[in-house]
Amino acid sequence: MHKDLPDSRPPTSATLRRLALAAAFVASAVAAQGALAATLDDALSAASMGDTKELVSLIQRGLDPDTVDAQGNTLLILAAREGHTAAVEALAKNRARLDYRNPAGDSALMLAVLRGHEDAARALIKAGATVAHDGWAPLHYAAFEGRDKLIDELLAAGADVNAPAPNKATPLMLAARNGHIEVVRRLLAQPQTDLNALNEAGLSADAWALQNNNTDIAELIEAERKRRGIRPPAMKITIE
Repeated sequence: MHKDLPDSRPPTSATLRRLALAAAFVASAVAAQGALAATLDDALSAASMGDTKELVSLIQRGLDPDTVDAQGNTLLILAAREGHTAAVEALAKNRARLDYRNPAGDSALMLAVLRGHEDAARALIKAGATVAHDGWAPLHYAAFEGRDKLIDELLAAGADVNAPAPNKATPLMLAARNGHIEVVRRLLAQPQTDLNALNEAGLSADAWALQNNNTDIAELIEAERKRRGIRPPAMKITIE
């Protein structure tokens, strides 16, 4: 046969076997990819909906307990955010990362506290979730939202009562600003609470309370300052 003419001989059995194996491999890869996507969707749905049985089943079949969604939220964050305590406990038991923080900087505990899911927050604290760290922390969220029942538990677990948020606001300042008087009382009961700390605008907790018409809170803070024998903070005046 001339070298420039196409080879019209039928393929050998070995060639056919190789082609069949290659086709089977491609089909298997496509099927596996589809199954993986379905498993991921099932896991994210189970965490968000609190389907603990399904979550545990998927993990036992090899699912990474630290699987994340498109927004960078782990299964634990999704479960905690929605207040699904049993799912939170199951994920913690299966060694999900308790202190993973999503791209917004929020951990599972922070979001449980923010949304007022007390049992889920308690489960995370019991499991050993970190309560004190740089930036926004669970105690800031509890003070900001008035989660007075969680304040004592976060403090008992080691939260820093004077931790500054990125805007230099302390938990006392946030509670005072937003009018959460029960939280303010609990924070004032802590002898180490700094009454004269200033936020980035140069305001103390009582000054911020007054700015937001929370005069009862401002009076409480001033009374505690007098009881401790502390002078009010000096005004910060910026001259440009």
